[in-house]
Amino acid sequence: MPRLGIGTWVEHGVNWLQSHLGWLFDFINTVLTGMYDAVNACLGAPGPLLMAGILTVLAWWLRGLLAAVLAFAGFLVIDSVGLWDQAMATLSLVVVASVITILVAVPLGVWAARSGTVSATLRPVLDFMQTMPAFVYLIPGVVFFSIGITPGLIATIIFSMPPGVRMTELGIRQVDPELVEAAEAFGTSPRDTLFRVQFPLALPTVMAGVNQVIMLALSMVVIAGMAGAAGLGQSVYSAVTQVDIGLGFESGLAVVILAMYLDRMTGALNQRVSPLGRRALAKAAASPRGPGFLNYRPGTAVTVVGVIVLALVASGLNLTSGGSRSKVSGADDVGHGKQVSIGYFPWDEGIAATYLWQNVLEDRGYKPKLQQLDPGPLYTALANGQMDVQFDGWLPTTHKTYWDKYGKDLTDVGAWYGPTSLELTVPSYVKDVNSLADLKGKASTFNGRIIGIEPSAGMMGTLNNKVLGAYGLNGEYKVVASSTASMLAELDRSIKKKEPVVVTLWSPHWAYGKYDLKKLKDPKGAWGKGDQIHTVAKKNFATDFPKFNGWLKNFHLTEKQLASLELEIQKGGKGSEKESARRWLDANPGVEAKMAPVAS
Repeated sequence: MPRLGIGTWVEHGVNWLQSHLGWLFDFINTVLTGMYDAVNACLGAPGPLLMAGILTVLAWWLRGLLAAVLAFAGFLVIDSVGLWDQAMATLSLVVVASVITILVAVPLGVWAARSGTVSATLRPVLDFMQTMPAFVYLIPGVVFFSIGITPGLIATIIFSMPPGVRMTELGIRQVDPELVEAAEAFGTSPRDTLFRVQFPLALPTVMAGVNQVIMLALSMVVIAGMAGAAGLGQSVYSAVTQVDIGLGFESGLAVVILAMYLDRMTGALNQRVSPLGRRALAKAAASPRGPGFLNYRPGTAVTVVGVIVLALVASGLNLTSGGSRSKVSGADDVGHGKQVSIGYFPWDEGIAATYLWQNVLEDRGYKPKLQQLDPGPLYTALANGQMDVQFDGWLPTTHKTYWDKYGKDLTDVGAWYGPTSLELTVPSYVKDVNSLADLKGKASTFNGRIIGIEPSAGMMGTLNNKVLGAYGLNGEYKVVASSTASMLAELDRSIKKKEPVVVTLWSPHWAYGKYDLKKLKDPKGAWGKGDQIHTVAKKNFATDFPKFNGWLKNFHLTEKQLASLELEIQKGGKGSEKESARRWLDANPGVEAKMAPVAS
C-alpha cells in the first residue's frame, strides 16, 4: 500500500500559515505573554510568606482552619527548597490557561447541550484533542511562536479543553426535562431558562469540569517546560535531563503541593457558588463535627478584607525595600544592566562555557539570563531572535542539520575550541573490541544496544545514518536514545558492575579522566573530521551587543583549561555551576581579563 504523506501535507500547511498569518501569531503571542506577565507580576510581587498568607486565607474561607494550616505548611516547604518563584510562575501559567480554557469550553458545552448537530461535530474533535500525546502539541507551538510562554499556554489550552466542554454539556443535559418544560410553560424565555434553571442545577457538574481543566493544565505546563515555559516545568525537565534525583524530587513535590491546593480549593468553590452546594454547606454548619474553632470559616467580607490587608502590606514592603542589585562601577561597567539571553543544552562543555560567561558578564555589568533547552528548540529560538547566544555549536558536522535549516538567520561568531572528536567508547576491561569493526558479531556481548544521547543531537543522526551502515551494524545493534546524563549514568552503573557497555562519547569530556575508557578506532572515517565548538548567535547579535561580540571573537580555551573547568563544575555538583565557575576563575587569574578586556 502506498505511503500517505500526511506528515508532509501538515508541514506544508504549517509553512503556509507561517507565511500568510504571521501577523496573527504575533498578536496572539503579545496577548498571551501580556496576560502571563500581568498575573505573574501580581503573584510574584508579595514576598513568599505574604503570598502564602493570602493563599492560606482563601483556603480558610473555602475549606476551614485545618486546610488553611496544611496549605500554609505546604507553601513553606516550597519556599524552603528554593522553588517559590518557579511555583508562582507555574501557578501563573495555570491561571491564564485555565481562564482562557473555561471561557471557551463552557459556552461550547452549552451550545453542544442545546444542539445535537454541534454535539456530534465536537465529539470527534474533542477525542482527537484528548488522545493526542501531550508532547505533540509543543511542536506547532514552537514552530509558530518559538520557545517561551506562548507555546506552553497554547498546548495547555488545547490539552485541557475537552473535559470542560464535555462536563458542561453533561451537566446541562442531566437537568430534569420536566423542570425545563415547566419553565417554558410559564413563558420563560430560552435565555432565562438556561441561566435561571439549567445552569444553576448543572453547576456542580460544570465545576467538576473546571476542576479537571485546572488539573490537566497543571500537568501540561510541567510538560511545557520542554519548550522553554517558565516555572516548575523547567526544573523538572532539567532534573530529568541531568538525572538529578534531588532536584527532581523537590520539583515534583512542589508540583504535588500546588496540585493538591488547586484541587481542594476548586472542589470547595463549588459549595460557594452553586445553590445545591450552599445548601449542603449550611446543613453541615448546622450540625458541626469536632471542635468548633476547626469548623469556623470566615465570611466572604472578612476574607476579602484579610486579602486586601495582606496585599497592602506586601505593596508597602515593596515600596520601602528598594533595589538591592550590586552595581558594577567604573570602566568595568560595560553592560550597564543590559540583559543577555543565553541558551544551553546539558552538554558539559556548553554548561562550562555558559556559566563561565555568566560570571564574566555580571562582572562587566550585564544581566545574563540562562535557559536550558534541547538543541532543536534552542536553534529555533536563536533563529527567531528570542535567544541571543549559545556557546556549544558543533560545526561543521554534528550540528550541520540545524545550520542548514537556520543558518541564514544565525551568526557564527567563531570557534573557541577544537578540534573535537566523536566516538563510540567502551570500558578498557572489554577485550577484543578496539575499533568499530570489532563490534560486528558481538551484539550479544552488549545486549544489542548502543547507549546514545539526546535524539535531536547531530551525533545521533551521524551514528544512525553513516556509522552503523559503514561497519555493517544495522539490524544487529539498536541505538537507545536517552540524554547525556542518562548515558553517563548507564556508563557509571556498568563500570561499577564490570559489565560490557558501548556508549556515544566525544572529546573533550571529563569522563575520560574519571574512568579508564577505550575509544573505538574509526578506520573508515565514518564519523568524519573533528568539529570545532562555535559560538552561535542570533542574526543581529553584533549590532545589539558590539562589545560582547568582540570579546567572543577572541574567546579561546585550551584543552587543559576546558577539562579543568568541567572537572571543577562536576566537583561542585548540581545547582552550584555558577559558584564552581567562579572558583575556577579565581584559581586562574588573568583569564577573565583576557576574555573580556576593558579600558583601564
